[in-house]
Amino acid sequence: MRLSKLILIILIALFSFIVFPISHLSAQEDFKQVEPSKEETLEANVIKVLEEKEPYQKLELFITKGLLNGATVVVENGVIPLANIQKYQVGDRVIVNYSTDFEGNDFFYIIDYIRRDSLLQLFIIFVVLVVLIASWRGVASLIGMGVSFLIIFQFILPKILAGGEPIQIAIIGSMLIIPITFYFSHGFNKKTTIAIIGTIISLIITGILAGFFVESSKLTGFVSEEAGFLQIDKEGSLNIKGLLLAGIIIGVLGVLDDVTISQSAIVFQLKKVDPKLKFEELYRRSMDVGRDHISSMVNTLILVYTGVALPLLLIFVDNPHPFSEIINYEIIADEVVRTLVGSIGLVLAVPITTIIAVLFVEKRNKL
Repeated sequence: MRLSKLILIILIALFSFIVFPISHLSAQEDFKQVEPSKEETLEANVIKVLEEKEPYQKLELFITKGLLNGATVVVENGVIPLANIQKYQVGDRVIVNYSTDFEGNDFFYIIDYIRRDSLLQLFIIFVVLVVLIASWRGVASLIGMGVSFLIIFQFILPKILAGGEPIQIAIIGSMLIIPITFYFSHGFNKKTTIAIIGTIISLIITGILAGFFVESSKLTGFVSEEAGFLQIDKEGSLNIKGLLLAGIIIGVLGVLDDVTISQSAIVFQLKKVDPKLKFEELYRRSMDVGRDHISSMVNTLILVYTGVALPLLLIFVDNPHPFSEIINYEIIADEVVRTLVGSIGLVLAVPITTIIAVLFVEKRNKL
């Protein structure tokens, strides 16, 4: 009965928070259809290289999708100086920007490759492996992943774009994501419930730490071009610093799942194997496993962040400026705060979840 009530409350909350953004986006799409467009995005195949000299190319394209579907056009590539000018070959599928000036002249510009097929193939491989290896648990976890994306794209992002407070929206969205994805992935049981409680507490601590150190480090959130474009496009209505904090909160949420569910499961399994274990011994043995988890996790996090920020880390190599100056750059400090705050939240999740689980199993045995 309690479980049914919990599910009902979650579904009602999810419905109330998501319905408005969906209707809001639909209204925006209707408005965009009425507004005349001066540009068109086309898809095309490269069918001939008419001329080529470094870095210039004149290409013949066959339009496969868009306003000029079925037409053949000639496009010049490499005319505009860029840091990375792509060289296209016959058979390449590309996205083309098509525009018309006031005199009726047509202009074509290749934006990028079409990568959908490769992405779809990779996604299919991922889904098949998850289902084959994890069976129904894998299917449930994929459903949970879909729900997470639904909440992020239909609630969190539209609310932030509408001018809402990013931190509050990220926390509310996380509170929706946590129980739904956890129960879908790990089942409706007490082990999962304890993991949810541990995750929420750890997430709150992470949010507090992130807020304090983003403020004390004087981070602005304007280290990426995207942040600047958003601020200009939204005419300053977005809280970019809050967006940075929201990103830290959502980023650490995914890894907390693994940490908290593992520690909760360890406590339950140890107690099942040896029901005579007392509070102190059960906590100590669970933390022995938890410490191994922390050790491997810290190393994993460092390597993951290193891989993501590899171009950024090259600043440290053969740089005439001292380390104390480079580490002070906001683009570096932003990554340091993001990495360390997230790691602290994950480390704290181990003892927090462990002690909650131990208290629960001990209380259950006394009843």
